[in-house]
Amino acid sequence: MQSLRFIFLACALFIIHINTTEAQWTQTNGPNGGTVQCLAASGTNLYAGTYVGVFLSTNNGTNWTAVNSGLTNTNIRSITVSGTNVFVGTFGSGVFLSTNNGTSWTSATSGITSPFVNAFAVSGTNIFAGTIGNGGGIFLSTNNGTSWTLVNNGLTNISVYGLAVSGTEILAATLGGVFLSTNNGSSWTAMNSGLITNSIYAIAVLGTNIFAGTHGDGVYLSTNNGTSWAASNSGLTGYPYIYGFAVSGANLFIGTRTSGAAPGGVFLSTNNGTVWNAVSSGLTNPNVQTLTVSGSNLFAGTESGGVFLSGNNGTNWSVVNSGLTSTYVYALATSGTNLFAGSGGGGIFLSANNANWTPVNSGLSYNTVYALATSGANLFAGIDGNGVFRSTNNGTTWDSANTGLTSKYVRALEVSGTNLFVGTFGGGGVYLSTNNGASWTVANTGLTDNIVYAFAVLGTNLFAGTANSGVFLSTNNGTSWTAVNSGLTNTSIQAFAVSGTNLFTGTYNGVFLSTDNGTSWNAVSSGLTNTDVFAFALSGTNLFAGTRLGVFLSTNNGTNWTDEGSGLTNNYINSLAISGTNLVAGTWGSGVWKRPLSEMIVTSIHPVSGEIPGAFRLGQNYPNPFNPMTKIKFDVPKSTFVKLEVYNNIGQLVKSLYNGQMNAGFYEITFDGSNLSSGMYYYKLTSPDFTKTNKMILLK
Repeated sequence: MQSLRFIFLACALFIIHINTTEAQWTQTNGPNGGTVQCLAASGTNLYAGTYVGVFLSTNNGTNWTAVNSGLTNTNIRSITVSGTNVFVGTFGSGVFLSTNNGTSWTSATSGITSPFVNAFAVSGTNIFAGTIGNGGGIFLSTNNGTSWTLVNNGLTNISVYGLAVSGTEILAATLGGVFLSTNNGSSWTAMNSGLITNSIYAIAVLGTNIFAGTHGDGVYLSTNNGTSWAASNSGLTGYPYIYGFAVSGANLFIGTRTSGAAPGGVFLSTNNGTVWNAVSSGLTNPNVQTLTVSGSNLFAGTESGGVFLSGNNGTNWSVVNSGLTSTYVYALATSGTNLFAGSGGGGIFLSANNANWTPVNSGLSYNTVYALATSGANLFAGIDGNGVFRSTNNGTTWDSANTGLTSKYVRALEVSGTNLFVGTFGGGGVYLSTNNGASWTVANTGLTDNIVYAFAVLGTNLFAGTANSGVFLSTNNGTSWTAVNSGLTNTSIQAFAVSGTNLFTGTYNGVFLSTDNGTSWNAVSSGLTNTDVFAFALSGTNLFAGTRLGVFLSTNNGTNWTDEGSGLTNNYINSLAISGTNLVAGTWGSGVWKRPLSEMIVTSIHPVSGEIPGAFRLGQNYPNPFNPMTKIKFDVPKSTFVKLEVYNNIGQLVKSLYNGQMNAGFYEITFDGSNLSSGMYYYKLTSPDFTKTNKMILLK
């Protein structure tokens, strides 16, 4: 009999042990894309460096997986492969090494005195790293990154943006021109004769020819190891900014970006730079940051548009971003079961009925979207530098709606009845349209700060949040404005939320609340561990705040906040929205994430008696084990601050059931474990005078 009891206990413990993963925040499978700063290929592996780490594709970009374990800095500026070793250069933390295809990374920075690594080159067993900043220049490792030595003798400019190998020679692209070393970096010689500009951002070798890419002056060619240079720009429009080269046989490719008359995109020369031809068909993002060749495939990494693939030397391109979730999401909006995301450089994405994301950009003239708003069947988008666009078919097509809008750097949109308001950046202030964007009039009288980041409507009152001068109130649809800042200790307004008669604003110094239409403000930031507040979302009376370091929830009008960011791998939150039963968050570089509201919001807590208890008490939950609901009783003998929290068996907070002031009484709360896995959990009651923890078992 004792053996049977032992077997049953062991099985129960085993079940509890293997099922402790909580749902919490999950990525929504996109939107895919983002800025790709560097690419490198090794066999069937393709690596992409982004602002949020390294992504790996083993199938020519068809799918990508984040491979960041061990990286303490995810701003990746350069990648190179040496044998079975992969090196990445970061902006701020030096070099990291992976010996297992990115599965894990270790710091390999010993000896590097500048942590800003822009470029690599491999020459035999020598690895060179190009850096910028104080203590920078070029570093050499002869032992696979175990240690590095500064090799700057003769290098009169230490801002290094590119490196290349030509036989036994090393070439460096710097902001002081091109430098050549013939002795593995022991000494360098400036090689700038004929260069009109010394701002060199890329360098490449094709046979005996060397090519230098400049910022704003196109391409230069040297046929004599850099002794002299000549412009090589025939076929290039304008004065392009060259960010990358790629060599494939006799083909030389350059990646450029839009600037003035320069259209951006990829150009190809088949005759050593004598003539260039645009090869950008299908390349929907013309701002190319990096190029690499893998077999017969050419890959382009773009600014905000992700990765593109050409299998025919640039004749045609296709986007290959599945799993590359490095998108900057600045705005979110819902319309029925449709969720729209406005991104930095990737335009607008649509997720219908919680399905995967698809771009909906037909008709948009530029793809950085800072604001979205819905009004009936109309969807409005605020585009950086290109004003307002309107869609009447859920984003399938867009039309410009800019008549009278003289400032087109749109940062905010707000619908108030039949009125549509636009807040702009760059001195334009507020504009009003009474005809769904068909025409606009300036509405700035009394507005002393014309950079407007946010709006709110409370009854007949319209509020505008400005960059530096706080909150302004209009009681006449924008005809005139009055500053209403009493009590605000920070006047850089990032967001608003309205809950009943309460008006909340998010600033760089936390959250402020006004209960009198802005006449006065009070700080309500207790519990906010980060006070850079960029976004709000409301579910009933529950207020969520998006900050630079995660998502927070207040259930008592901002009196207290609890951290609800567990599971977010990127805590920089630009935007929030309620979509069905989920809270969705747009991040700075990791796309859109979601979390069920039921995980964060307690729906049932009530006093069970009008009597006053004599002492604190935390009762055992009932039923126990439970699936998925259980009740927890507790007693509070006096009015005091109370926290009731649930933890998993490794000490992680999985749910805050209550966090705030509570009157004396006998209480009962219903805990819903629907979104948790089977296992043992701990619930803890805390006040200034009492702490107790009990166990409970969720058994599904």
